[in-house]
Amino acid sequence: MTLIENTSTEVLGDSSKRILLDIIGQLTSGMELGRISLPVFILEPLSMLERITNFSAHPNLLLEAIDDDDPESRFISVVRYFLSGWHIKAKGVKKPYNPVLGEIFRCQYKFDDGSKGYYFAEQVSHHPPISTYFFANPQKGLVIQGDLRPKSRFLGNSAATLMHGSTRINMLSRNSETYEITFPNAYAKGILIGTMHFEIGGHSTVQCKESDLVCYLDFKTTGIFHSHMNRVHGHIKRLSTGQTLYEITGGWDDKLYIKNTQDKEEKLLLDVNVLHRHELIVEPEERQELNESRRCWSLVTQALNAGDMETATQEKCNIEERQRQEGDLREQNKKTWSPKYFDLQNDIYTLKCYSSLNMNNALEAESMIENTLFQ
Repeated sequence: MTLIENTSTEVLGDSSKRILLDIIGQLTSGMELGRISLPVFILEPLSMLERITNFSAHPNLLLEAIDDDDPESRFISVVRYFLSGWHIKAKGVKKPYNPVLGEIFRCQYKFDDGSKGYYFAEQVSHHPPISTYFFANPQKGLVIQGDLRPKSRFLGNSAATLMHGSTRINMLSRNSETYEITFPNAYAKGILIGTMHFEIGGHSTVQCKESDLVCYLDFKTTGIFHSHMNRVHGHIKRLSTGQTLYEITGGWDDKLYIKNTQDKEEKLLLDVNVLHRHELIVEPEERQELNESRRCWSLVTQALNAGDMETATQEKCNIEERQRQEGDLREQNKKTWSPKYFDLQNDIYTLKCYSSLNMNNALEAESMIENTLFQ
């Protein structure tokens, strides 16, 4: 495989292309790819549970939003935060590991203001894949919960990952304002014809009923009528009246601008080139549980990083075989699997211990999170 100047683009070697073509030859357009075992050379060496943290790579933008007393300005800051995570991606066209059932990933954050953040994710379903996640910063009164339910489909010269699911951001210190966010889709294009490349496309929304605001975002994909990559166009509107207040334009991998529709003033909303990713604090693998992402996939990751595709393939097969055997054993014993850390009610996953968290007492909440999720 060869990466070219655009890091979202890659040229496959002959052997890799043959393997991919053999798989494609078994598919029909529109077919779901959830049960297709993909070759390891297209894998990004980390689990989807960890990949989700890219959306929290710049949490300072969200902490700034909480400190803003103006609801409209606060809403814009949440939109900025949401748009800040898409530029972080693997070089070339890669997809993260599909987490195994019951897999978890957890990490902590330390912020300049002295507050702490806690992220915890669990794979609550394998077929169909559902990843649930929880983030909290008790000192700032911030809670994020959500789930990702990707569905992959073969579309001929491209493959699409439809990013079903949603995120709920709760600002408890702002009268429990809730921001509901949906995701755009991901595409691998040029599989058969042209150069294979990665794109984000489709519609996404950020909505806050308490602020009476909604942002509609349209992530553009390339095509006959649109040749520029990584563009996004959005509008912030008043929910109650439909009045357009702001327009957003630019590239999600570069600079984005926001224009007030009343006075026509345009300002820089986001420049991803000057952002610094916040460090994840993760326990060393030897201290992790067997079902924690980095430890679970450790041998696959080591092989991929060493360029040893044969070993990576074998270790990936070992993980998949163990998962099949565990499923067969449950079926034989007539046992059903249920998530350890998240509950499902009305099609919404919530952390089981969340109702017991006293978010009005930051130290007490931090202690309970650490004792329940990080021991």
